[in-house]
Amino acid sequence: MSTVARSRRGPGSSERSTASTRFYEELGLTRLPAPNPAASVFSAGGVAFAVRDPFPGVDLDAIGALGAGIGVWFHNDDAAALHERLVQRGVPIVQDPFEGPFGLQFSLRDPDGYVVTIHSKA
Repeated sequence: MSTVARSRRGPGSSERSTASTRFYEELGLTRLPAPNPAASVFSAGGVAFAVRDPFPGVDLDAIGALGAGIGVWFHNDDAAALHERLVQRGVPIVQDPFEGPFGLQFSLRDPDGYVVTIHSKA
């Protein structure tokens, strides 16, 4: 199973590779080799997660809210420490940490505008 988030940046953008790599590595994901030059691929345990350039003909600026209706969640054993690091880096937090059914959880906005939820209980 894989999840794909599409970047607003242009095809072949080294900005996408640099920004997505730094951001998703900070979330605890591992960068994987990607045979597709339009994508940056990460390991999230047994799942692959990719950030890729838009498909030809897709105008992301015409879409009101990227990711509306989808949920991207990642487990992190120390969600509190990750939250603190992200706040210090200025990452937008859209839901403050709270205890929920998946342990401590919070939501943030990634560099492309997608909401990502982090939870501490697997």
